[in-house]
Amino acid sequence: MTASTDSTYDSAMAPSRALQAGPATSGKALEIGDGFRALAFREKDFGGAMDPLVLVDHHRMTRPTFGAHPHAGLSAVSLLFEDSKGRFHNRDSLGNDFDLMPGDLYWLQAGSGVIHDESPRPGSHIHGLQVFVNLPSAARKSRPTSLHVGAAEIPIHEDTGCRVRVVLGESSGIAGRESPALPMTILDGHIDANATFTHQLKEQESAWIYAVGGELRLAIQGREIHLLPGQSIALAGNSPDVPLRLTNPRAEQVHFALFAAKPINEAFVQKGPFVMDSAADIARVEADYASGKLGNLT
Repeated sequence: MTASTDSTYDSAMAPSRALQAGPATSGKALEIGDGFRALAFREKDFGGAMDPLVLVDHHRMTRPTFGAHPHAGLSAVSLLFEDSKGRFHNRDSLGNDFDLMPGDLYWLQAGSGVIHDESPRPGSHIHGLQVFVNLPSAARKSRPTSLHVGAAEIPIHEDTGCRVRVVLGESSGIAGRESPALPMTILDGHIDANATFTHQLKEQESAWIYAVGGELRLAIQGREIHLLPGQSIALAGNSPDVPLRLTNPRAEQVHFALFAAKPINEAFVQKGPFVMDSAADIARVEADYASGKLGNLT
């Protein structure tokens, strides 16, 4: 998926790593054709605190939109929510050709470059997150690889009033799969009225939390933050392990997503589906794509 804007980021511009919580940020409406609608979040909206995330699109997709497209220098991650309907056809130049189902995750670590295509099968309604995750500079030219985690493989934390899927990483003593790139925890959860879920942020981790639906209240280190539906916040810091409490203050069930990982803290340049160290590297990978060096779909 290539719904993205271009940006240049330098870690020197980022805020200091004492625990910081920027303002709640609403996604920007994004529509492409008549089959793709999204709320879009970009790293520049968070002053570097979203690191290692580059962008997140909360999308609903009902028709093929992007066609086959390249990626390089990043990981392209698709998280399908459980209320998706139908099948999401996934193909890439690694030879993968299968359907993602509701609740699945697909992590494509593009590294030196791949060709990718995702599109709903006829009659399908895909609801989920498309995420670009940065790679450390040393991994930008690595061999591409991928990870598919089916919904049935994802462990679930269930407690009074909450149900949280540990899509990747670890939470509440439950371990999910590990990403093929940098360590990251991804949670996809629901909290009932007046219930609370607590996730332990590890030392030096940043976190991006998103209220997919419903109102969410966050409490961390004596601070309280409110997110309305469609709002997100980035937390950055190097404090010791610290609990993050997520509470639903309303009668309507809240649906949230949480991404947590150590920031990379490296400068990068993004142009569409590419993330590289410099504009010259972007030009090189564009030339590789034009000449067919990134492979093809069979």
